[in-house]
Amino acid sequence: MAKPVILTVDDDPDVLRAIERDLRQRYSDRYRILRAESGIAALDLLRRLQQRNDAVALLVVDHRMPEMNGVETLVEAIKLYPNAKRVLLTAYADTEAAIKAINAVQLNHYLLKPWDPPEQHLYPVLDDLLDDWSADFHPPFEGVRVLGTRWSSKSYDVRTFLARNQVPYQWLDADAAEREPEVNRLMESLQGEELKLPLVLFPDGNRLPEPTSQQIAAMLGLRTRAGLEFYDLAILGGGPAGLAAAVYGASEGLKTVMVEREAPGGQAGLSSRIENYLGFPSGLSGADLARRAVAQARRFGVEIVSPQEATSIRVEGPYRNVQLSDGNQLSCHALLLAMGVQWRKLDVPGLDRLQGAGVYYGGGATEAISCRGEDVYIVGGANSAGQAAMFFSQYARRVVMLVRGDSLAATMSQYLIDQIKGVDNIQVEYRSRIIEVHGDDHLEELSIQCDQTGDTSRVPAAALFIFIGAEPRTGWLDGTVERDPRGFVMTGPDLMREGKRPKGWSLDRDPALLETNVPGIFAVGDVRHGSIKRVASGVGEGSIAIQFVHQYLSKVS
Repeated sequence: MAKPVILTVDDDPDVLRAIERDLRQRYSDRYRILRAESGIAALDLLRRLQQRNDAVALLVVDHRMPEMNGVETLVEAIKLYPNAKRVLLTAYADTEAAIKAINAVQLNHYLLKPWDPPEQHLYPVLDDLLDDWSADFHPPFEGVRVLGTRWSSKSYDVRTFLARNQVPYQWLDADAAEREPEVNRLMESLQGEELKLPLVLFPDGNRLPEPTSQQIAAMLGLRTRAGLEFYDLAILGGGPAGLAAAVYGASEGLKTVMVEREAPGGQAGLSSRIENYLGFPSGLSGADLARRAVAQARRFGVEIVSPQEATSIRVEGPYRNVQLSDGNQLSCHALLLAMGVQWRKLDVPGLDRLQGAGVYYGGGATEAISCRGEDVYIVGGANSAGQAAMFFSQYARRVVMLVRGDSLAATMSQYLIDQIKGVDNIQVEYRSRIIEVHGDDHLEELSIQCDQTGDTSRVPAAALFIFIGAEPRTGWLDGTVERDPRGFVMTGPDLMREGKRPKGWSLDRDPALLETNVPGIFAVGDVRHGSIKRVASGVGEGSIAIQFVHQYLSKVS
């Protein structure tokens, strides 16, 4: 943690050097000693410190300064740092002004110049003040801070990106400035600037207004482009299947790169709780699973490029070239498609307009605390919807699940059904669907229709989370990799029609179990036609795919 600051302010260079010297001699082991030559310069410095979330313990300010005297400086300074101790340096003739300042700025002490010797006239006073300050000091949050508004889709995207990439951050709601002193002080430090939200503030003082994921990633030092031009194995997608393939490939000596569009973990990384994954009897969150898998992959030397995505594939003899969205490309001998699937969109009037502002696809864990004491609606009846309902029931006043079917038994694991039945504030409405969403800048109400009776009701809602199945986003593979009518990638025996190999197949063997119609390009996990949509099966496919990769590489000339 950065040391708390002692700031001294004086327009007389000789006095400023003297007080700075004395402060450093006594306190530099515990505090950073900073200086300013005027009240205006001091306030500029304090604003920068506030934006970095640095602590200020003590202000030692001369009274007689042009443009802005000491009392005027302290009046503004305490808006930024109300808990900092305040000392006014005065000449004998200014004692009356100092006494008046005791009430004006809650002055803690005033010192007459000169204060020599400091051991007698300076240090005892400051020691007491700093001891008092330290007793009440709570270290500020160290890390990334996000200033935005709850109903901003851009703010939601920033928070989701940070959370999914395991980056600790502090959320500061600009709309709560009147009731949140910390937010108010930060807003005060930004006065006079054109404020573009969300604003991401970094510990080193850098900040990004309305940033893209790529800009945040670059500032955090995440790798957004491949370090090499050629790899033995390139994996597109960082969900459980891709991560498993990366771990097994790299651990067996393959030079491996994994390219992920959003954050390692895929859809599984958004799951609030996975309770039926082998080896974790108490369950674990999707974020925990992703974190462990990423650490394991990196330990074996996997290069993870994120956020980044592929836009096309080109085959040139034994090389598979992948074009990336930033214009760069990487080459490999073997390519593994593990892009997973994306949430299917709900076609309801008004919904697209409010996405990210009360309407969310997937887990939305970053919104949980904001939903405290409110009514939350969940659309869907599979495991992901059930896990979300259990998670949000810890915060929301009421969680209502809207299910198109007559029961949950056909789509949800029995353990989740039993858990949901045991939670008082989860309500399941069967044969129900949303027909419209309402709200100006954020979700306010839902129109819900009961399919059995045809009745429609309009209800208040703070948040809507949608889990209605998923679909692959594989249109960019057109003309290269064969897919089924729904877009899932075809592999192995599914490519064999009437005993014939796929059109254009160039090898004297059938495609391997997880191999596509292009030799050396494999597919695993949810993006593959016929796969079982479970975390464990994705991990299994990713791990066994490496066997086929080795077999292929052994024949590559």
